[in-house]
Amino acid sequence: MITSYITVYQGGQGEIVEKKSRFIATVEPVHSEEEALAFLERVKKKYWDASHNCSAYVIGKDSHLQRYSDDGEPGGTAGRPMLEVLLGAGLCDTAVVVTRYFGGTLLGTGGLVRAYTKAAQEGLARAAVIEKKLARRLRIGTDYNSIGKIQYLLGQAGISILDSTYTDTVSLEILVPLALLAEIQDKLTEGTNGKAHLEPLNACWYALFQGEVLLFEEETP
Repeated sequence: MITSYITVYQGGQGEIVEKKSRFIATVEPVHSEEEALAFLERVKKKYWDASHNCSAYVIGKDSHLQRYSDDGEPGGTAGRPMLEVLLGAGLCDTAVVVTRYFGGTLLGTGGLVRAYTKAAQEGLARAAVIEKKLARRLRIGTDYNSIGKIQYLLGQAGISILDSTYTDTVSLEILVPLALLAEIQDKLTEGTNGKAHLEPLNACWYALFQGEVLLFEEETP
């Protein structure tokens, strides 16, 4: 089972110049081949007067779908190097298009490979990359005597509290990475001498971005 993967959260754009040729890299998250092809068409429409719009994309948490196009450049000099950049970064569900405006000087096979590789890297450097992890929400019901111990245990484990309700009892909703679920449940039970009521809720994907917890589509493991 895949419990984590790396992807682009927010797209980005970077540009390099090699011997007066402009290479503009546009990166975007995609979740299907249809989305990837639609993205490619949008870029082609935007840069309709470019010499080439080369592309590469990786779809699926297991990177099962990989495609690339040289769009008229010599075979193996554009799309494949761009795909290697995505794979080298461990990215999934990500597409990149590198647009070239020819500057009048031929770069040669090696020069093209280096230029398209560098452009794709530049685009990725300006995108927001995150690691999504599979987790389960867990509701904790407890009394006020146990809340301090629970908060300490959660803090030690780096577990995020999504919501809290304080009435005559305390209810917390936390997000636990799937790999840590059994361990956290045991620690909470032992740490409160069984006074904490634990209710597993739905599974979901999450990521940390700029100090915030991002929640994504629910998925039952």
